[in-house]
Amino acid sequence: MRILRYIGGLIALLLIGLMGYGARGYWDARSDAGGLRARADALIAQGRGGNAFGTAHLAILLAVEDPNFRTHSGVDFSTPGAGLTTITQSAAKRLAFEEFRPGIGKIRQTGYALGLESRLSKEQILALWLATLEMGNGPDGWMVGFHSASSTIYGRRPAELTDAEFIRLVAVLIAPASYDLTRSDARLDERAARIQRLAAGACAPLGFSDVWLDGCRQGSKAPKTGSEAFGSTSQRLARLDDRHPRGTAAIGNEG
Repeated sequence: MRILRYIGGLIALLLIGLMGYGARGYWDARSDAGGLRARADALIAQGRGGNAFGTAHLAILLAVEDPNFRTHSGVDFSTPGAGLTTITQSAAKRLAFEEFRPGIGKIRQTGYALGLESRLSKEQILALWLATLEMGNGPDGWMVGFHSASSTIYGRRPAELTDAEFIRLVAVLIAPASYDLTRSDARLDERAARIQRLAAGACAPLGFSDVWLDGCRQGSKAPKTGSEAFGSTSQRLARLDDRHPRGTAAIGNEG
């Protein structure tokens, strides 16, 4: 019995320690919020936020990267295709860590994400995320920032891209080191084709963890309730309009 009590005590201390580590991330984010808001507002003023994409392009991005971004509080454990990392958590990974290490780092990352949601608007969080995204290799080396990659690869702003061009930029986000935006890339073509089918409402993720969109492979049939549950592009746009913001080899932008 004494051993069981000892083990129980150790487990309790471990849980308290983990909760404390997450709480530290939360309060760090609240402490950093003033500077982050100013940084985000500057990006938005420069036309480098998410709303600068245009409604249709923004709907595609969110459908792939974080379908419930507009309504969750920083974490999402149920939406099909959401995976383990929301946009807010992904932003926290680069804003809160000089070098992010998976595992226990996820706890502080999640706490930081919750702190961001408590102090920043959705548009501010989105702007910070877009500015810090890893976009893979470009003609002059490694690219960081969605808007910057658009200018580097296509010489135009995201809002000026065709749907196909925009979708190729979105396609690299899951594994930027694995794809090549500067030349023909069959794997990137396949990823982009899945996103195109998703955007058209022709398929739906197989479940919460289907971030690779296996439910949208060529030849895959949409679930019987997929189009109803997930919706066409026009239906998603309508939902986005109703939700006003409050206020990679290795996976590079996930995790």
